[in-house]
Amino acid sequence: MDYDAMSYEIMPELGYEIEEFNYNTWHIKNWQHLDKSITGPEFEVGGWKWRILLFPFGNNNQDTVSIYLDFVDPKGAPAGWHSCVQFALVLCNSEDPTQFIWHQTHHRFTAEESDWGFTRFYELNKLFYPCENRTRAIIENYSANITAIVRVFKDPTGVLWHNFINYDSKKVTGYVGLKNQGATGYLNSLLQSLYCITSFRKAVYQIPTEDDELIESVPLALQRVFHNLQTSNITVCTTELTKSFGWNSFDTLIYRDVQEFNRVLQDNLETKMKGTKADGALTKLFAGKMKSYIKCINVDYESSRVENYYDIQLNVKGCKTLRDSFKDYIQEEILEGDNKYQTVGYGLQVAKKRIVFESFPPVLHLQLKRFKYDIQKGAIVKINDRFEYPMEIDLEEFLSKDADKSNSHKYLLHGVLVHSGDLHKGHYFALLKPEKDGKWFKFDDDRVIPVTENEVLEYNYGGKNPNNNPNKIGHTLIKHTNAYVLIYIRESNINEVLSPLVSEDVPSHLCKRRLKELISLLEIKKNLTVKVVTTEKFRNHQGFDLANFDDRQYPLSDVQTYSILKSETYGDFKENISLDFNIPSEQIRLWILVNRQNKTIRPDSPIPESCFDIGMEVIHKKFTSRQNEMMLYMEVAEKPIDDKTWFPEENDHKMIFLKYFDPNKQAFAGLGHLYVHDSEKVSDYTHVFCEKMGLPPDTPLKIYEEIKSTMIEKMNLESTFQQLEIQNGDIICLQKDLSEEEYVLTLC
Repeated sequence: MDYDAMSYEIMPELGYEIEEFNYNTWHIKNWQHLDKSITGPEFEVGGWKWRILLFPFGNNNQDTVSIYLDFVDPKGAPAGWHSCVQFALVLCNSEDPTQFIWHQTHHRFTAEESDWGFTRFYELNKLFYPCENRTRAIIENYSANITAIVRVFKDPTGVLWHNFINYDSKKVTGYVGLKNQGATGYLNSLLQSLYCITSFRKAVYQIPTEDDELIESVPLALQRVFHNLQTSNITVCTTELTKSFGWNSFDTLIYRDVQEFNRVLQDNLETKMKGTKADGALTKLFAGKMKSYIKCINVDYESSRVENYYDIQLNVKGCKTLRDSFKDYIQEEILEGDNKYQTVGYGLQVAKKRIVFESFPPVLHLQLKRFKYDIQKGAIVKINDRFEYPMEIDLEEFLSKDADKSNSHKYLLHGVLVHSGDLHKGHYFALLKPEKDGKWFKFDDDRVIPVTENEVLEYNYGGKNPNNNPNKIGHTLIKHTNAYVLIYIRESNINEVLSPLVSEDVPSHLCKRRLKELISLLEIKKNLTVKVVTTEKFRNHQGFDLANFDDRQYPLSDVQTYSILKSETYGDFKENISLDFNIPSEQIRLWILVNRQNKTIRPDSPIPESCFDIGMEVIHKKFTSRQNEMMLYMEVAEKPIDDKTWFPEENDHKMIFLKYFDPNKQAFAGLGHLYVHDSEKVSDYTHVFCEKMGLPPDTPLKIYEEIKSTMIEKMNLESTFQQLEIQNGDIICLQKDLSEEEYVLTLC
């Protein structure tokens, strides 16, 4: 069999440069007597040895065969070793290779993940007889062949298919990311692009802000973001900046047009720059001039005006390249018919309308019109058409005849702001080249990674690659990730625009503020933040979970917060809680709240009393090591179960929380927690639910489980809590099942 040709049929082109290709076939005999797991002969690809790993009777299952590609020597690999591999595993009849089964995938092999493949490669019993249009069995006479077809890719950036666990942006790239507050990816992309234009950063630093109030001063907050990006080794927060805009937490969840926001931001900065050293800096950097004119054809009348522009909006629809869009932009338009031009003194006239460029700025922002109103759909839609833009472009041909052409108008691509997704659900990131002769980086919220020029260009043109073969695997979908804003810098100005900062460029008061914060952080490192949710706080909570801990959510919860020494024991902490709330310590049990995979925060387990003499930091690391702070729920027992026991200890109990939705008030009320038995049905507790709600015991209810912020699920009343997989900390939402008359009253 021609496995080279086969690779192009079954393995999609991933767009990366192949370092080496090879394949190896392993002939297997006596399948019925094989060990639980066996490895095939070694073969070399990409300078490293590989082999096939086979579980002939399944890996932790009995009904399938499991096959993997295995790196031979993970223990002997150099520190930080990895290899980016695309491979297919083909199981075929050893006498008739046209009878085969295959699977393909790709993986970044490391010493920690040295084998990869398919646990459920194929149903074992189907291998021994002809099926699924095959004329012969795959395994005949207990023999078969397995072939590994392997492509090893070059990885010039070092991060291809990286899992980014313990990834350090600063160490790898020299830059750090920005925290996304909910829907502020567009803001992060814009801020990183402005930060990388060092002449802009210098101008912002020149705005006097020493006496400003941080929460009210956009320039000061922006200076702080820029200075933190320069000096921090970890992700930088933008909360101070968004608060200076006057935004609350809800505003950070609203998507905005990035270029429109850029103009609002720069207008604010220009106002603050007036009368300072930075006065006029933004106009000098970003403003060009364009002339728009209308000239009548049949009468001697012409109207024109010259004005500054800070960005140019270019059509994508109907244009294949950036040059096409510029030609379209300056295309002469004839105003005639119903669209005649209304002149002063001559009435309606046939006229020519055109725009010409008088000058281009040192830094040129081009917004690509990726969104338009679709008349048929009656909605705004995204244009994902392919649109090519170059690494460099000469714009002299688009200047007016009278424009100054003494200097070169060759522009170099500096940045691409990318939009991925559609109008209603999208993601922004920035591709930037901070230094003239440096590398390209992808700034994607809190992560910064190196990228190739191909990722800057081809990956973000949108549409379909014209070289794609539609019959091949993986090349039939339109790309929804595409360039939205292009940033070019005039080549003759690039050294000035991207000139390095020196210490004198940074206001001294920023450095002093930063030093104080670092000292405070050192103090904070000695302490542990502990937040305690009480039943009272839960009762008044109107959001999801028991409380809102994250400042991105709205409304926020004012929970009791403690800053304690990490060495403080659990016993001492609990005693302090007892004194603060005036509740005997034996009536208090503290539950640890954990971040679940579905992004909810729920009580998981109580802190054992055996931890009485253990430090809180030790408990924090043991139960919630991935959380920066400790979050607890304070359970209070009103009466003992017996003389010595205040809380149930049986494993078949689950502590759930109840919320009551009042349709008249359109508000929630937390009803506290309740213990339920795994084996009992939901219907066994409806009278208890009614009692908690202050309703007669036979009141019909609607009962839902709160899964996550975007999902509630109706509960089957005849299912047990175990069948419904109810766990500690799960939340049940209750509502009275209204009659038609009652429902009408809620609408009044």
